[in-house]
Amino acid sequence: MGTTTRIELFDTTLRDGTQGEGINLSVEDKLKIARLLDDFGIDIIEGGWPGSNPRDEAFFRRAQQINFSRAQLCAFGSTARRPDSIDTDPNLNALLQAETPVISIFGKTWRFHSTIGLGLEDDENEELIYNSVEYLVEKGRNVVFDAEHFFDGYKDDPSFAIAMIQAAKKAGADVLVLCDTNGGSLPDEIARIVQEVRNQVQAPLGIHTHDDCSLAVANSLAAIREGAIHIQGTINGVGERCGNANLCSIIPNLLLKMGLRTQQRIDLRRLTSISHFVSETMNLFPYNGAPFVGKSAFAHKGGIHVSAVMKDSRMYEHISPETVGSKQRVLVSDLSGKSNIRYKIDEMNIDLNDDEELAEKIVKHVKSLEHKGFQFDGAEASFELILRRETGEFSPFFEVLDSSVQVKYDKAEHTAADAMLKVSVGGEIEHTAADGVGPVHALDNALRKALTRFYPEIAQVKLIDYKVRVLNEKQGTKSRVRVLIESGDEDTSWSTVGVSENIIDASWQALSDSLNYKLFKAHLLPVPRPRRRSTALAEE
Repeated sequence: MGTTTRIELFDTTLRDGTQGEGINLSVEDKLKIARLLDDFGIDIIEGGWPGSNPRDEAFFRRAQQINFSRAQLCAFGSTARRPDSIDTDPNLNALLQAETPVISIFGKTWRFHSTIGLGLEDDENEELIYNSVEYLVEKGRNVVFDAEHFFDGYKDDPSFAIAMIQAAKKAGADVLVLCDTNGGSLPDEIARIVQEVRNQVQAPLGIHTHDDCSLAVANSLAAIREGAIHIQGTINGVGERCGNANLCSIIPNLLLKMGLRTQQRIDLRRLTSISHFVSETMNLFPYNGAPFVGKSAFAHKGGIHVSAVMKDSRMYEHISPETVGSKQRVLVSDLSGKSNIRYKIDEMNIDLNDDEELAEKIVKHVKSLEHKGFQFDGAEASFELILRRETGEFSPFFEVLDSSVQVKYDKAEHTAADAMLKVSVGGEIEHTAADGVGPVHALDNALRKALTRFYPEIAQVKLIDYKVRVLNEKQGTKSRVRVLIESGDEDTSWSTVGVSENIIDASWQALSDSLNYKLFKAHLLPVPRPRRRSTALAEE
């Protein structure tokens, strides 16, 4: 393939992607993602299957009011049910009613599906494909023909599979997309078959792969190497079963590794934010280990690695993180050396005045804590507080002098908890109490209640995530646990950690760090306020 070839990007996040387990998008969600993909530079956005459900019908009605500046919207469906009822077929006419400039339809290219699934003879299936494509072309639509199960069909009977896509080509399809629908093919098979198809069919070819063997991206790129010019996938690889080919990996590989060009300009610096936006909209946790866009994609933990990337990041990074809108991260753990600490110190703008003894002290302290079960590569806010405390920049904004928690159960298996606290802020004592659905919730409520009049900013802090990990399972209920808390406000988020044999104490450590971090970042000073009557314990 010449370097002047421009690849057409076809996104099916809003259709095939929503078939993934646990994924559910509202009409408004789909419209937001469609606008984002349009602005990003995707060529064709497959919005759904009109006629299959009311939500997709509503999406296409709403989408007609949007002027997409770069992308073409596409409706998806199947060929007609019978070759002799094309113009009255409800599926084809629902596709036309969506009023999209592009329509993608799938047809059977594996005889196994044609004969067993549809009960059609070979010539009937060929006629069905031809008539369906021709009908849509005559109505003025650009047609993308998805050759369903093509690679399995070709391996079973090449002549049948070729005859079916030739029918679509003769009927006027703009591109023939070869689909690895079951996701079971290998890259060398994909490459060989695409090459053989190119020698027999003179038409633009596309590729659509699934990730059942964890090869969807590799298979897609193999097809492009052999001359396919249209590539289908989803943001973050979401989709049925193991997912679809991941456009967040495909696009940077096309541009940065293969030296190819897309039909429209893609700003790769937006890739990470788009990936995270789609995850957030789908209510999915972003996969930290995702190539290019994952939180860990450019994270370094081992001391030797960190020492190297501080000299030249190319030693352990295949591209510059900023190219895809990400950033380099250095983690702190028991694998850390002074290089890690130095990196984090520089990142946080902390001045040690070249105090090597202090740096060594911090390294030993961190390793000691990690040996006890602390984990700072997922709790950087707690680590920053350790650094700031060592340099004298931070001291706690409050001190809990006394606390007690009572948990109540009833026969209906309802639980409730009451917490009482005695808190000192700048020498002033505050007594308070609060209830909650559990002991940690009650303590959180009580602490916020005690601190609010001193530090009203903590009202902005919301709990985003709470994780508990048992560290030495063989000890049973006496096991040490690690609690990771992710908190956030309207601007940012941060994570803190606590470790103890007592889950309440571990939670308390992480919770205290979370609020202290918020107050430290707000540049508040723990100065005593005028005394007033302490909150009555019965006051809720």
